[in-house]
Amino acid sequence: MKIFSIETSCDETSAAIVQDGRKVLSNVISSQAQIHAETGGVVPEVAARQHLKNIIPTIDAALKNADFTMKDIDAIAVTNSPGLISSLLIGGVTAETLAAVYDKPLIPVNHVAGHIYAVYLENEEEMAFPRIILTVSGGHNDIYLMKDHFDFELLGSTVDDSAGEAFDKAARLLGLGYPGGPVIEKEARDGHGGRFNLPRPMLNDESLNMSFSGLKTALLYKIQNMIKAAPVKNDRFKKIDRQDICDLALAFQDAVIDVLVTKLGRAADRNNKIKEIHVVGGVSANRALRSRLDQLSTQIGVKVRYPSNLVYCTDNAAMIGAAAYFQAKKWPEKLNDYKLELRANSGLMAV
Repeated sequence: MKIFSIETSCDETSAAIVQDGRKVLSNVISSQAQIHAETGGVVPEVAARQHLKNIIPTIDAALKNADFTMKDIDAIAVTNSPGLISSLLIGGVTAETLAAVYDKPLIPVNHVAGHIYAVYLENEEEMAFPRIILTVSGGHNDIYLMKDHFDFELLGSTVDDSAGEAFDKAARLLGLGYPGGPVIEKEARDGHGGRFNLPRPMLNDESLNMSFSGLKTALLYKIQNMIKAAPVKNDRFKKIDRQDICDLALAFQDAVIDVLVTKLGRAADRNNKIKEIHVVGGVSANRALRSRLDQLSTQIGVKVRYPSNLVYCTDNAAMIGAAAYFQAKKWPEKLNDYKLELRANSGLMAV
């Protein structure tokens, strides 16, 4: 089954062609990161205008790269939630139009479910159920027990910021720019461990919930104390030494990773019949996190997976095509009956 998929939930305009949920025939991403770096974060109106500008060229490029026409496509998939409603609208209306014009089934896909199925892309291995899923990105940070395809039980979630959002805010405090995750990781590589001690919020809380806003505040206070000025401004504040920045970046990254891995290990311990652990979303591209996850895998004897290609960690249409395939396999009777509903937020079940 060849699925043409569209992803416009936030600030990436993406179109892809995925065969049978695993083989990526084409995956084109038009990034807005440079534009939003000027404001230190995504401005919804700006993102929507860029989607409108980029959507048709992105679709054309995805078809051209695979040497396909719409006649070669079996179904069209699109992200329907969660996301910025103005951004979702561009992809949703485009997908609906293509489905109507070319008489193709339309499959609405939850964005987070897309991230969860990114582990299937370019991976032919059989994957066992039940499994624990950690989704960790700029807009979501949850732990699920996944018992079967599209059978999710929420075990824990962030009570405030997601880890990706915390990285973005920390990067702004350190004057490192946007997006925060990659720049924090880059600076942390030159950091000296143990110099700064930052808190691990809710680490000892017996629930599987997480919190990162207090960690961000602790970093703010560290910076204020170091530069002897308050409040810290997001433009160029009193310059602190680059080694200070690297050391703070490492301390912040270590704190986030400690929380994520500890909560994930606790979830695995409480659900000891699980066969695998999957970690997905933009933060799963972090190499330090991957190293800790590999250690966890060895420690508890459970296979840990994350997307094979870093491209599939961040927002992309290929993951939407993968999720759409398994969604269609689970509910083939619904394939021609879906109605697109665009929503800022929703559960992981298909509509």
